[in-house]
Amino acid sequence: MQFVKAHGAGNDFVLLEDLDDALQPNAVFVAAVCDRHFGVGADGLIRIVRARDADFFMDYYNADGEVAEMCGNGIRCLAKYVADRGLWSGDELRVDTRDGVKRITVERDANGAVVRARVDMGAPILERGQIPMTGTGDPLHEQLVVDGAALDAACVSMGNPHAVVFVEELAAVPFETLGPALEINETFPAKTNAEFAQVLNDHEVRMRVWERGVGETMACGTGACAVAVAANLRGYTGRTVAIHVPGGTLDIEWTPDGHVYMSGPAEESFEGTLGARLTSLLLQTTSTKG
Repeated sequence: MQFVKAHGAGNDFVLLEDLDDALQPNAVFVAAVCDRHFGVGADGLIRIVRARDADFFMDYYNADGEVAEMCGNGIRCLAKYVADRGLWSGDELRVDTRDGVKRITVERDANGAVVRARVDMGAPILERGQIPMTGTGDPLHEQLVVDGAALDAACVSMGNPHAVVFVEELAAVPFETLGPALEINETFPAKTNAEFAQVLNDHEVRMRVWERGVGETMACGTGACAVAVAANLRGYTGRTVAIHVPGGTLDIEWTPDGHVYMSGPAEESFEGTLGARLTSLLLQTTSTKG
């Protein structure tokens, strides 16, 4: 089974082309592929399938094998994959996800290869029950006690849940303990992605993210969008923000139509063939399909 390893600002993925929807990955296979010691190593796995009501469907899995609604960095990598291989051409790519159809435009280099993409991420979800969160109150000012620390979280969904905590100094945050504790806080029945963000000025924010089902990643597209929305609603920034993450910078714009647009790089690292052990795991799950 052939694969491609790609990343968007360091957030990395294994891409499997399955245009005819013949494969059936399960959690065991996905976790094995994403294992950084015994597998290919990645933050997630993307299966690329033809879609009925869009150009493609992004079947996305976090590194722990759980399905996820949306991945902003991953969808840019998918766009690069299909455009560079001639599987799609045009002005706008439409990719179906578990969070609905996303529209993508690409930027190419002098040789025609995609280097960046701009994704219409849709409108943020600010209703508590739809994020989802338990309890009552304003989700943009959620008072939480996590691992003994009092946190003021701004909670937003970009198709998946995010809890954004603004801090004075990012380097001083005990991220390795607060991140995983916030992910599984009982306020979030589907768990949450946890972002810690330092506002640099009215158009720049620095961020670290602990992704649900993955751990710390170099970047998170939906997380960057959530941080930009929360920063604007808190009055810290305008509606166009550069979000600096460990792997680079993602440019976010919240337009008057209510949609959030994310722009960032997409790069392929290498391609290869899954070994016998991983292929066997995939074939075992696929044989039960249908």
